[in-house]
Amino acid sequence: MEKQLSLSFENTAIAFESKTDKALKKADFLFSSIGKPWLVKLGATVTPVALNMGLPIKGLIRNTIFSQFCGGESLQEAAQTATQLGKFHVGVVLDYGVEAMEGEENYDHAVPEFIRAIEYAAGNHNIPFIAIKVTGFARFSLLEKIHSGAALTPEEVAEYGRVRNRILSIATAAAKHQIGLLIDAEESWIQQPVDDLADELMAQFNRQQVIVYNTFQMYRHDRLAFLQKSFEKAQQQGYLLGAKLVRGAYMEKERKRAEEMGYPSPIQPNKEATDRDYDAAVRFCMERLDKLAVFVGTHNEQSSMLAASLLHQQELPHDHSHVSFSQLLGMSDNITFNLAHAGYHVSKYLPYGPVKDVMPYLLRRAQENTSISGQMGRELGLIRRERKRRGI
Repeated sequence: MEKQLSLSFENTAIAFESKTDKALKKADFLFSSIGKPWLVKLGATVTPVALNMGLPIKGLIRNTIFSQFCGGESLQEAAQTATQLGKFHVGVVLDYGVEAMEGEENYDHAVPEFIRAIEYAAGNHNIPFIAIKVTGFARFSLLEKIHSGAALTPEEVAEYGRVRNRILSIATAAAKHQIGLLIDAEESWIQQPVDDLADELMAQFNRQQVIVYNTFQMYRHDRLAFLQKSFEKAQQQGYLLGAKLVRGAYMEKERKRAEEMGYPSPIQPNKEATDRDYDAAVRFCMERLDKLAVFVGTHNEQSSMLAASLLHQQELPHDHSHVSFSQLLGMSDNITFNLAHAGYHVSKYLPYGPVKDVMPYLLRRAQENTSISGQMGRELGLIRRERKRRGI
């Protein structure tokens, strides 16, 4: 008879074992605040202005929203956070959270930062991945033009060659040090060159093991079919697919643009459709673990449980080398720490960078959280249950 999977995301003692009483109280205050959309909206407007004017609010930000969702201002600080998480068998995805400033010089400057992160990760067994965004190395409008299929000028061809070389040098370093490279998804109207780059890198580096992962956003109604097509392409060309599965991050922006420009929205009609496709993608990947590696990036308890159960049903080890789970730092600790406790490969996305530069990332995080129905209530409920258990 099959042994029952003993995994629960309700155990708050395990979920918050890394948090002191003080840190738990702070998280309670923060999630109570983020749960108020008006406050988030005000913060999103006022904070960048205050920072640009040089008002002394950096300390306040650093001690509140920054300390909850970011690993530190430098690689060294992020490394300390990684070490702390490592004590609880939680890995780290290093994510240099600076939303790149445009310009060739800035793009070139970002490359050594990522290579440094890879070299650091190589010496730390609990940093299995780093994440990159192609828009950190390329002009948005150039990617938009390539996506549209318009002919490039000779200057633009040369410019894109430089973009490719930047990403290639990072992927080469990742392969050399055997660190997973997660290529984030972008807006649908610039996604094609990102997919093409990811495919090219996978064909080059994913022959014996999976180094490069492309990201599949399941809130797009065409991505389940694209995942299947990507797998077939990998099979035909003799490489292993790296699939990072997420629900998605640009829903409001995508719908608004589609409406304004008069084309059908690429976004699923409702949350149920997104959930259905996400879970179908999880099943698709879990049935092909000999030919692909999957990165289950989600805060959804049902999807996380599904992936864990499928591993268990196939009588595969919980720490299978082709299955990784991940949640953002500061969120869904009940999923992360309970998975780690049960022996699964799980990591936190760990953004780092100077407070001012990471601000766009943080504000997006806060805005996303207010729009995820019930997410804040769930976080708060678990935190308060743990406070009650501890009597604080």
